[in-house]
Amino acid sequence: MAEGNIVNVSEASFEADVLKSTTPVLVDFWAEWCGPCKMLLPVLNELATEYAGKVKIAKVNVDQAGMLASQYGVQSIPALFFFKGGQVVAQVVGVRSKKDLKTQLDQLAA
Repeated sequence: MAEGNIVNVSEASFEADVLKSTTPVLVDFWAEWCGPCKMLLPVLNELATEYAGKVKIAKVNVDQAGMLASQYGVQSIPALFFFKGGQVVAQVVGVRSKKDLKTQLDQLAA
C-alpha cells in the first residue's frame, strides 16, 4: 500500500531501514483493513515528498509484522512512531492532520 517515497518495512528490513537509518524515520504501523490507516495514506505520501532527504517515511503492516507491532506495544492503528538515531522519540495513535504531523517532523528533522 506504500507509494512514491514511502518505504515498506518488514521485520527482516526494520533494523536496516529504521534503526540504522542516517535520517530520522516516521514509521506508520497500519493494516489493509484499517479505514483510518487508508485516510492517512494521502497525507503520508505528501509528507514523504516534502521531506524527501530529511525524514524517511516508512510503513509496517501489522498483519505481516506482528512481532514488531508487539515489540513496540502497538495496540491501536494507525500508530505513528518517530525514530531518531534508532530510538523512539515520539509516538501518536490515530489519524492526525498534516499540520500536526509537519510540526512533529520539523522537530524530528531539526
